[in-house]
Amino acid sequence: MVARAAASTVGSLFASIARLHPQRIAVEDGDRVVTFAQLAERVNRSASALAALGVGRGARVAVLSENRLEYIEVQLACARLGAITACQNWRLSAKELDHCIGLVGPVVVLVSPRHAGKLSDTAAGRVPAIEFGMEWERRLAAAPEAPPDVAEPEDPLLILYTSGTTGMPKGAVLTHRCELARMGAMPFDLGVRPGNTNLCWPPLYHMGGTEPALYALLTGGRVIVLDAFDPERIADKIETEAFEWVSIMPGTLGRMIEVLERRSTRPRGIRTCGVMADLSPPGEVARLSDLLGADFLNCFGSTETGTPPLSGRQLPCGDTADLGKAPSVGAEIRLVDADDKDVAEGGIGELAMRGPTLFSGYWNNDEATRKDFRNGWFHMGDLFRRRPNGLYDFVDRAKYLIKSGGENIYPAEIERVLVGHPDVRDAVVVRKKDDRWGEIPVAVVVSSNPRLEAAELSALCRRELAGYKQPKAIHFVPPERIARSTTGKVQRTVIESWVESQ
Repeated sequence: MVARAAASTVGSLFASIARLHPQRIAVEDGDRVVTFAQLAERVNRSASALAALGVGRGARVAVLSENRLEYIEVQLACARLGAITACQNWRLSAKELDHCIGLVGPVVVLVSPRHAGKLSDTAAGRVPAIEFGMEWERRLAAAPEAPPDVAEPEDPLLILYTSGTTGMPKGAVLTHRCELARMGAMPFDLGVRPGNTNLCWPPLYHMGGTEPALYALLTGGRVIVLDAFDPERIADKIETEAFEWVSIMPGTLGRMIEVLERRSTRPRGIRTCGVMADLSPPGEVARLSDLLGADFLNCFGSTETGTPPLSGRQLPCGDTADLGKAPSVGAEIRLVDADDKDVAEGGIGELAMRGPTLFSGYWNNDEATRKDFRNGWFHMGDLFRRRPNGLYDFVDRAKYLIKSGGENIYPAEIERVLVGHPDVRDAVVVRKKDDRWGEIPVAVVVSSNPRLEAAELSALCRRELAGYKQPKAIHFVPPERIARSTTGKVQRTVIESWVESQ
């Protein structure tokens, strides 16, 4: 009885806020503007339509769509049903998308007309697919009374995909409890107060799109939906709306700065801007911060952890002198060695954390879950050093990872494709610094055919991989250039140094 009284969920809290502010604007999507009462009605009808398709507690609903009103409605409808929204990355190749949809075994795939063609070569061909638009609206109009809200706090709410060390994405499971805890972190880590207006342009398949939107709605705020990064439209909103935070992802700062300077944009009011300060050129970070008159988000988190564990300090407007990171409120942190022992003060160790914002493991991947959750802590695979003043400095990645424009890329994803070519004997992918994207993937290839050209391998990667994962350069090298340790492990840092010198 006591536990049930504490069992609020994303769906129940949204229903409560809709009853409290029925006439307040909830979502603006172009010409479509809905109040909380109207949004709640559409969410209830969406839940009924999904239930009629066989979606119940624990079932998965895959969504392949750009940002739009219906996407948010489906997420909230699944929250009511105790079902799981599996948010598909429309940037993936057909093979990657097939893996992601097949992994979760959805009851139905909901797809926008813009991306419907991508389903033809995927597992969705064996799963019912419904397009947003006339077909979906007919189902909503015919939907009966909304089914009861049966979700529990530890029920999975979302599956968001992360890169996998084996070369295919993993599905991170985020529960209602996890999402509500992440809401609690927003005011501390992002400086975002309840009831804010959220500019939702980052894709909703990304935590940077979905979580700020849910936070705004569940605190009575407003979501302005943009279907892509469009610096002109973002500048329009910056001139007319006040924001607690405007996300500008690595790789897009230069374009945003160009538009703001050309238009002599005068922001109506922004408290915090940007994301992941150390993945963008310091000059661009300082300039964007100055133009917007806002602090810059100096965060370190992940899909698995939310904005914690190291997002407790922002960069003052225009200041990039110190990128040291402070712990987030509510996150416990350790730096550990290879034996999972705490490193000495000032030593370098892998960042491990625990706290209520953590995800609940990888969908249908017990091995990866056991590996990362060790001894009651989640191990992030990133190496840090703690200063005497309590700030943390990023050192390297224990799990070699390329972070390009805010997206995670594991070398294995690209190497798997390259070595699949019959003329490739060996291939190693390393990161290279890039002024625009922060880091880019570069391939070093040993070929058995002297006539093999980089263009042929690039074409192969275009067919198999998302655009951001494709190597931006391919170097053909003799076998001895692939540096290895005495145990045969690839020494990526050695290869990386050679690539940087080219």
